[in-house]
Amino acid sequence: MNQMDNIEMNQKCVHLLEQWDPFSYGTDSYSTETADVVAALQNIDDPTTLAKVIQRVYEYSFEQWIPFEQCVAIAYKLIAVKFEAKCII
Repeated sequence: MNQMDNIEMNQKCVHLLEQWDPFSYGTDSYSTETADVVAALQNIDDPTTLAKVIQRVYEYSFEQWIPFEQCVAIAYKLIAVKFEAKCII
């Protein structure tokens, strides 16, 4: 994947995470968490592993727990974007 594909993938993932809004705080409330999750996504291809990271990152920042199923659902979407970016020639 070239750098341009990676930038576009990151932008799509940031948008997905911003729209997710797990605590209904507003889509501009999660910039630090979004950056942490997108950074972790670079090295993770397994949705369950990514979901654990997502849950931990958001819980650490907001001291609130997100049900694991919700984290898995967004993790699958993020990994789908990642693999779509890898497949573009």
